[in-house]
Amino acid sequence: MTQGHPEPVRRDQWRVSHDEREAVVERLNNAAAEGRLDLDELDVRLSKALTAKTYADLDALTADLPPDVPVNQEPLVLSGGMHGETRTGRWDVPPRIIAYGGMGSVKLDFTQVESRLPEIAIEAHGEMGGVTIVIPDDWGTETSGMSSGLGGFRDKTTPERQPRTPLVRLSGNGGAGGVVVRHPNSWERRKLRRLQERR
Repeated sequence: MTQGHPEPVRRDQWRVSHDEREAVVERLNNAAAEGRLDLDELDVRLSKALTAKTYADLDALTADLPPDVPVNQEPLVLSGGMHGETRTGRWDVPPRIIAYGGMGSVKLDFTQVESRLPEIAIEAHGEMGGVTIVIPDDWGTETSGMSSGLGGFRDKTTPERQPRTPLVRLSGNGGAGGVVVRHPNSWERRKLRRLQERR
């Protein structure tokens, strides 16, 4: 009788590093300085952070805190204009992005980026050309801030967000061209596989 393959370990059960524990400690201290945690809560959470073993242990300590991102950082503003604009490959992702589809459309492709941001806020205006947003399979979306406009808004993602991955929070209007957020299509997946094989 052959033995079956062991079940893969879920991401929230992965072991955390010293740097990841320290990052949560810093975030908790900042929250206390802002008045979000009292000293007793801070002491309890700091103790748990320093002894955390998995991502799930750490996530529970900051689940009720707002994203710790720079509030004064200028957003990245993209405009499709007449010829379109695209962000793809490996690029630096800021916590805030504003995309105007213009006549030529805007495409934001996050499938090759490495982001440690807990949340990415995207204000998308489809205008005439539309806006397309492509995210990895394990990222999540929150789309209550979107209105459909004439072109509509379509969320084709699946609710499979994994711990320690960004949440894409969308707001804006579909305009005439529409706004779409989705995972990679078959052609994009083949391209990603080819890139991984070359590395």
